[in-house]
Order: sequence, then structure tokens, then C-alpha cells
Amino acid sequence: MGRKVHPVGFRLKVIRDWNTRWYAEGRQYEDQLQEDFAIRKLIKTEMPSAGISLIEIERFPNQVQITIHTARPGIVIGRKGDSVKKLRAKLRALTNKSIRVEVEEISQPDLDAQLVAENVAGQLKRRISHSRAMKRAIQQAMRQGAQGIRIEVSGRLGGSDMARKEKMWDGRVPRNTLRADLDYGFAESLTTFGQIGVKVWIYKGEILPVKAETAEVMDVYISE
Repeated sequence: MGRKVHPVGFRLKVIRDWNTRWYAEGRQYEDQLQEDFAIRKLIKTEMPSAGISLIEIERFPNQVQITIHTARPGIVIGRKGDSVKKLRAKLRALTNKSIRVEVEEISQPDLDAQLVAENVAGQLKRRISHSRAMKRAIQQAMRQGAQGIRIEVSGRLGGSDMARKEKMWDGRVPRNTLRADLDYGFAESLTTFGQIGVKVWIYKGEILPVKAETAEVMDVYISE
């Protein structure tokens, strides 16, 4: 069996930061972790069609700051802010804390792996051919400037009696390179034949560590 490593956790503190930023110990850690799961589930349930890719949570004394990255900020905010006010009230009732909600727009949804995975999963649910959905997603991502994309679907594809896995890719997708800016997304599609999983990797280039560059500059100054 192969050893599976999550692409985001693999790059933590190298080129990626945590999606949830707070510190706790003992029972408080357990309670706040379960609260984070409940917050994300509530937001996804309340706004299923908002194109939400990432939910960042940051905790302060008696306050929780939530940043929602979405491709459709108008749906999250609502007319005159009605939707975000209702969401803030429900989150306040859930956590019993002061809630601050910020909305950030995703300018290129075709380069967001989570949104691409959800898009492919939605097409599979509408009984569109998996190969056609994968090819279209790959073409759109490469047209938007991605350096590489890989899509894997697994399950009873096309209603076959036996589950199988199919994959398509274009360009470079260096999954074992720490400095690679690799975005990862996963979604599931519940079809009449069963559950189908969709995994997407999108490679956007390399991120060089800043510390190494500053160290080289310091060496030049010292030698001079």
C-alpha cells in the first residue's frame, strides 16, 4: 500500500499556513476543535451554492474571526448585508461568542482546486460523462494559466458493476516537491449508482523560501 500524505499538511510551515489559528490545551482544545467543525458545517449548510472554497478561523479572547473565501461573494453578503447578518447571528448562537465575518472573493475559480472538484462532482450528479467533465475542467484551468492539473475520479463510473479509478492530467504536477504551490481539493458526488469521489491537484508554480533569499543578501553585504 502507498503512504498517502495530504498535500496541504505536507507543506505546513514551508509554504502554507494553518487554516485555523489558535492555541488551547486539554479539554479546551477538544471543545474548540469540535466547535470549528460545527462552524464549517453550518456555513456550508447555510450557503451550499455560494462557491465556498476555504473557511479560515482565528480566535481571540471572546471573539472568533471567520474569513470566507468564495467565488460568489454576493450570495454570502446578500442584499444590504442581510445574508451575512443572519449567518453571524446563527454563529453567535452556536458559539456564544462575538463573531466577526469577513468575505474574500476568489478572482479565478477555475484555478481553485476545491471549486474545480465540486464542479466536476456536480456534473457527475447531473449524469454528465466523467471523461467529458474532467477534460473540460483541465482545459479551463490550463487556459487560466495553471502550470499543471491532475484530476482523479473513483467509484462506479458510468454505472459499471465494479468500481474503478480514472485519472487525467496536463502539465507538471510535482506532488512531492515542498516548494511547489500545489492546491488540492476533494469532493463527493452522490449518484444513483453510488458515491463517486473527485480529487483535484492544481500546480501554480514554485514558491521560494524568503529566509534563503535574505540570507544571501546578508552574505553579500558582509563580503563587501
